[in-house]
Amino acid sequence: MSETKWLDRDETRAWRGYIAMSEMLEARLGQDLRKAGLSSADYTVLVLLSEAKDRRMGLSELCAEAQWSKSRVSHQIRRMQERGLVERVDDADDPRRGHAVLTDQGAEVLRAAAPAHVDSVRRHFLDHLTREQQAALVDIALSVLPHLSPAPLPPELRGDA
Repeated sequence: MSETKWLDRDETRAWRGYIAMSEMLEARLGQDLRKAGLSSADYTVLVLLSEAKDRRMGLSELCAEAQWSKSRVSHQIRRMQERGLVERVDDADDPRRGHAVLTDQGAEVLRAAAPAHVDSVRRHFLDHLTREQQAALVDIALSVLPHLSPAPLPPELRGDA
């Protein structure tokens, strides 16, 4: 067993600053989404489906894109289906595989919530950063994400979108 390499003062400040910021930011963004009747998870699914071809994704693809477990995706889709935001359909070629499809109602809820969410992201986060700081965050994400997951980087981070 190797000896623990403790964080030095600067590393501790960076780590604790990141943790405090990410938790508070997520809480603020979540509060603002709840005003639109959505959770952060709801919004994530709605956005992913709205950007998918024919507003549909395989559940395993949704797991990979959202970085969630199969169980979490399954429960999330069930809850959203009960509210009419998405529909779960079986794969015609393989009934063991399912797809999530964005309903018209889900698309409308997303259209209504998106402007307030973007305003929230700007107000709580982006407006407090320079363009250079935003670019540094992209660089940090590109450095760290490949070590956290084998999933391909989202096109928005790669600059493809």
